[in-house]
Amino acid sequence: MSRDEAAPVAAVPVGVGEAGYPVLVGRGLRARCPQLLEEYAPGHRYAVISDDHVAELYGRSTMEACRVAGLDARLFTFPEGETSKSRDRWASLTDDLLEAGVRRDGVVVAVGGGVTGDLAGFVAATYLRGIPVVQVPTSLVAMIDASVGGKTGVDVPAGKNLVGAFHPPRVVIADPETISTLPETERAEGLAEALKHGAVLDRSYFERLADEASVLLAGDPDATFAAVLRSVELKARVVGEDERETGLRQILNFGHTLGHALEAASSYSLGHGSAVAAGMVLEAALGERLGITEPGTRETLLETLSRFGLGRIPGESYDLDAVLGYLQADKKVRAGRPRYVLLERIGATHEKGGWSHEVPDAAVRAVLEEALQ
Repeated sequence: MSRDEAAPVAAVPVGVGEAGYPVLVGRGLRARCPQLLEEYAPGHRYAVISDDHVAELYGRSTMEACRVAGLDARLFTFPEGETSKSRDRWASLTDDLLEAGVRRDGVVVAVGGGVTGDLAGFVAATYLRGIPVVQVPTSLVAMIDASVGGKTGVDVPAGKNLVGAFHPPRVVIADPETISTLPETERAEGLAEALKHGAVLDRSYFERLADEASVLLAGDPDATFAAVLRSVELKARVVGEDERETGLRQILNFGHTLGHALEAASSYSLGHGSAVAAGMVLEAALGERLGITEPGTRETLLETLSRFGLGRIPGESYDLDAVLGYLQADKKVRAGRPRYVLLERIGATHEKGGWSHEVPDAAVRAVLEEALQ
């Protein structure tokens, strides 16, 4: 038996739409991409989309493996980085696909991190009014969060992810072995989302991540596999109940309202995971100030996140009014008011009156002023 055949593969079903789709998690799974594409997303032509860094690590080899297997596959690349998650880059990729003759029987294969998954997924959602997409996440944040749930989109000057579509993949192929090529700082960025899953849904998972911080940051394959699998299970459960984020799925935005505002105010120099981690601490402080969140929760979050080098706003200069302005542009705004997910305690989210909440502007300003001093 080969190593790939011997490696365990977990299949987590995501129950959306009529058929749903599986998230496959397994070490060495990327080598089986051609067979999995034929099984879950048969197509005439496969458009493999990667940023120019990941293309050399995994995108080109994925395309070549498909060709060896007899599939018509072509590689399309774009410059690495959050700034490529734009309408201009979306337009250039769709033009490239049209020029290459990709038709409605084509399939987009997104190989890369969260930016690639969002951008390539949005290309697939809108190209010829929608063609299938397969997500092959290669970063921890993409495996744990971004590739699961069907959200796609691009950033615009007013804020992050304000133009997009729900477009579930046919399958997600998550191979934790790709984490070995990530620097420790990028592993930490992804683990912020895992800690978020624990904070809103599963205290024991949160505590396990805290205990295993050092081995997770080192990229230990067994610990990484277990973390990816548990996060996927938790997110799949939520997405299966609320695909379009009208109810329960809102809890996955914990830390994201303030986190996205910080990210945008930094012109995206602040990484997504770092922004969300700081946002979680701030929103826990907000919940404590309002008497909703158990006292000490902010400190617990900050202590745990600090084990991953996260939780505090970096020493860059942030303009308070600019951060507050981005809050008003957040896609979660309802009736002109930003909304926040508030914890009751680690592992439990405050539900009374809904899963996300309006809060007094003065409380938000006070929390930000204290943090930004």
